[in-house]
Amino acid sequence: MTLTLILLATLISSALGLIGGLLLLAKKGLSESVSLSLVSFAAGTLLATAFLDLLPESIELSQNPESVLPFVLTGVMIFFFIERYLLWFHHHHGKSDEETAPSTSLILIGDTFHNFLDGVLVAGSFLVNPVLGLTTSAAIVLHEIPQEISDFTVLLYGGMKKWRIVLYNLISALASVLGGLMGYFFLSSLTSLIPYSLALGAGMFIYISCSDLIPEVHKSFRQKSALIQTLLFLGGVILIWVAKVYE
Repeated sequence: MTLTLILLATLISSALGLIGGLLLLAKKGLSESVSLSLVSFAAGTLLATAFLDLLPESIELSQNPESVLPFVLTGVMIFFFIERYLLWFHHHHGKSDEETAPSTSLILIGDTFHNFLDGVLVAGSFLVNPVLGLTTSAAIVLHEIPQEISDFTVLLYGGMKKWRIVLYNLISALASVLGGLMGYFFLSSLTSLIPYSLALGAGMFIYISCSDLIPEVHKSFRQKSALIQTLLFLGGVILIWVAKVYE
């Protein structure tokens, strides 16, 4: 039953992320408005999931609570280095094939690794309890949609054909399913590692929220939308808090 839930969660999150990218190809204006709305909500959801779900569970499951904190830092560092390389190539690519190829390839490699880690985190969460697995999966979906829209945008700018963008991102998205499968079998046999996988995921969520999503909210600040963005952020936090209280 747990494996079935993991497979369903990773497949659904992958599909919804791809739908976000396809919205960009179909109607750019619509995808941008949806993306901006999701960013605020996703920021609150990711932070709340990290601090209210993943960290408390990892501390509770660990025999030595202090040992999980370095893994939170490791999660932050992993995404810092991934983004350092991605941003370096983003700022150094041009119009020629020689320059765009490394950039687009690195985006796909980075996105694939990201999706794989998401799958492992989903597996670890479901192995703790179904509610944690569902809230973690929901948080992943909410940040995955704007992330896919961003990736599709850069790949289009790099000159990649639309059908290739869809195909490569579909393959990349399936890394989440692979991560879920490997995470399930690996963590099932080594249950002592589950607290550390949750702590790693908490660090990843904290980094994505504080480094990517919240700055994007501030960057797109408009007086008319500021209240809505604030309410969406708080709504994300409250949603996870309510799920935690009634789990």
